[in-house]
Amino acid sequence: MAANQAHRDDNLLEDIQARLDSLNKSERKVAEAILRDPSAATRYSIAALARAAEVSEPTVNRFCRGFSATGFPDFKIRLAQSIATGTPYVGQNVEPDDTVAEFSDKIMLSTIASLDKARQALDPKALAMAIDYLIQAKQINFFGMGGSAAVALDAQHKFFRFNIPVMSYDDALMQRMVAAGANVGDVIVLISYTGRTRETVDIAKLARANGATVIGITNPQSPLAEICTTVLGVTAPEDTEVYMPMSSRIIHLTVIDILATGVTLKRGADFLGHLKKIKESLKPTRFPSE
Repeated sequence: MAANQAHRDDNLLEDIQARLDSLNKSERKVAEAILRDPSAATRYSIAALARAAEVSEPTVNRFCRGFSATGFPDFKIRLAQSIATGTPYVGQNVEPDDTVAEFSDKIMLSTIASLDKARQALDPKALAMAIDYLIQAKQINFFGMGGSAAVALDAQHKFFRFNIPVMSYDDALMQRMVAAGANVGDVIVLISYTGRTRETVDIAKLARANGATVIGITNPQSPLAEICTTVLGVTAPEDTEVYMPMSSRIIHLTVIDILATGVTLKRGADFLGHLKKIKESLKPTRFPSE
């Protein structure tokens, strides 16, 4: 059953087309309205789709549940995921003649779909293990190159609050030197969408050889994942060889938020006073809200 569910999620449009002849008259109208313009269907409200198909809203809901969706919003996410193929250097499923409203909606829906897929794929046990490593760390270093550099810097901004020495590095030579100087008790978090950058894999090997714990936020089927102490497996439907990475950055930033939240919760209520003090230090820098 699980395998069939995954197939439906990845090939929703194909499944709708394949089942067209087996649907009843009303549900077939819904299917035909979607197949006429799948991209437009991702922007419809349930009422708009019902009008386009000339059926009732309960019929639309029944149709969606027939394709293993919990309701119309869930169905739209799966539909967006099904058509998120991308246009070079811009975004997913964006056409050259799209209006601003159209391409912005496509990018939003594609990102939502990617986040939902990442949510389902993340292993809670791996997350818990990573959080435990971070809490026990003598020092933490976040490594990211290219587009992942911004994620590493964001992680530094969040983790400096935990009274653990923390740095981020985006330069391969600096990363290599830090990995060479690492010891048991140090944690290095390597962020890479593909996990196929040779330099990143070499740095992970060097850090492990020196006793450091290496956490990878990367593709679970990558060469980098094979080296790491533990892996937070992240995939997104984008090709970094052709497309400008968009949704993967959002997923990586969200994983950092999850880790930071996990560390905060593990520290317990006594630690909240420290975080509050840091937050309140910013009050004098802001104009009062009206």
